[in-house]
Amino acid sequence: MAENATAPPSGPGGPIPDIGIDPSTIISALLLLTIAYVVVRVVVFLLGWLSERAYEHRITVKMAIPFAKLAIYGFAVYHILSSVVQLSATQLIVFSGLAGAAIGFGLKDLVAEVVGGVVIVLDKPYQVGDKVRIDDQYGEVTDIGLRATRLVTPDDNLVSVSNQMVINQTVANANAGSLEMQVVIDLFIDSSSDAAEAMKILREAAVTSKYVYISNKRPVTILMRDHPFYSMVRARVYVNDIRYEFKFETDVTKRAWEAFKREGIEPPMAGVVDLGGGRAADGG
Repeated sequence: MAENATAPPSGPGGPIPDIGIDPSTIISALLLLTIAYVVVRVVVFLLGWLSERAYEHRITVKMAIPFAKLAIYGFAVYHILSSVVQLSATQLIVFSGLAGAAIGFGLKDLVAEVVGGVVIVLDKPYQVGDKVRIDDQYGEVTDIGLRATRLVTPDDNLVSVSNQMVINQTVANANAGSLEMQVVIDLFIDSSSDAAEAMKILREAAVTSKYVYISNKRPVTILMRDHPFYSMVRARVYVNDIRYEFKFETDVTKRAWEAFKREGIEPPMAGVVDLGGGRAADGG
C-alpha cells in the first residue's frame, strides 16, 4: 500500500499556506524594484522638465510628482506580492500578519514615516514647489518622498525632514500651491522723519518692482507702527513667482532707501529698534 503524500501543516483555521521564496523569486523582486526606481527617476525628471516649460502651471505639474512615485512603487509592490511571490488572498492575509509583527518589533518608525508620506500626499498640507516652514526650517519643497520631505533653504542647503515629524508639527505654507506669494518688507525710520512720506515711497517702490504681482485678490498694503524712538513702515505685497522672493525684497528695500535719503528720511539711532511683537496700524 502506497504511503500518502505528506500533507501541508494545518492550524485551527485549516491548512497553513506555503509561501515558497527561492533565489529566483528574490532576484525577480529586486529586479522589479530596480525597474520601479528607474521609472520613478525618469518620470520625476520628465515632470520637472515639463513644469519648467509650462511656466504658469509649474507648481500644478509638480504636484503630480509625489502621486506618480506612490503609484509606481505601489504597483511594483503589488506585482511582486501577486505575481512573483504568487500570494493568494489567504496568503496575503498571512503575509500581512507577519509584516505587522515585524513592524511591531522594529520597523514601526520606518512605517510611521511611510504612512506620514502617504498622509502628506493625500491631505496636501503642502506640495512640491511650495514655500513652507516646518519647525525652524524654511524653504522650497523639492521632493515629498515616502520617508522624508526635502526642502531647499534660502542658503541653498538641502534639508530632509522626517514625514513622521511633519504630521506632528505645525506647518506654515506661504503660497499653498499658488505661483504668487506674499512678501512682508519692514523698514525702520527715525521718529522725527515723515512717516507718511515714507509710506508713500515704500508703496511706489513696491508697485514699480518688476517682480510684483497685483490683482483684486492680491493688493498692495502699506502699514505703519509707531514706537517712542522710531517708526516702522511695512509693505505686504505679492511677488509674481515664489522663486523671486528675496530678489523682490532686495529690489524694493534698495530703491525705497535711496528715495528715503533723497527726501531726508533717516534711519533710527543704533540700538533703539525693537523687533518684537506689536500690532501695526493700517496706513492705507
